[in-house]
Amino acid sequence: MPEHILRLVVGLGNPGAGYQHTRHNAGFVAIDAIADAYGVIGASERVDNDIWFARSRIATIDVMLAKPLAFMNRSGPPVHRLADRFGIPCEDLLVVHDDIDLELGRIKIKEKGGDGGHRGISSLIDAFGRNDFTRLRIGIGRPQPGVSVTDHVLGRFSAEEREILGLAIEGIPTTVVTILRDGTAVAMNRFNSR
Repeated sequence: MPEHILRLVVGLGNPGAGYQHTRHNAGFVAIDAIADAYGVIGASERVDNDIWFARSRIATIDVMLAKPLAFMNRSGPPVHRLADRFGIPCEDLLVVHDDIDLELGRIKIKEKGGDGGHRGISSLIDAFGRNDFTRLRIGIGRPQPGVSVTDHVLGRFSAEEREILGLAIEGIPTTVVTILRDGTAVAMNRFNSR
């Protein structure tokens, strides 16, 4: 990707302390890890129109990190407004989100496609009117028998699960930079087989 293009990296989750450590907030955790790894803090941070965002240069790339502060199923409009405000096209959007169809701690990159039943992705597709953005999926595993999908994704990680997720999250900053700098195909070849 050309380095002069502003790229938007969005982590999906739900706002508020009650959701802070739930499986559905893996995207927020990933954005925090990227911000910490590359020092994206301080004067560039803002909250506007139901979205937190911060702009910085990461590995020579102009990047805006964002977390929509509307609930998951309403993530699309604030992200679309932010992208529109800064002239960022849909194809320069990278969305980081939880995925129950991947085993806990597995990371997988995907280009385009449907929403896979993920309401945050569905909201983004509706808001942009297209689906040609890259996704970085973080596996949270399927629910145990007798546990609903809603209860699973809104449930908290056990201590053992937090440890597994933590190891996966450690690699997210490098994965994101690879996607932004070298392109999705290169990153998929490098990281999807792990």
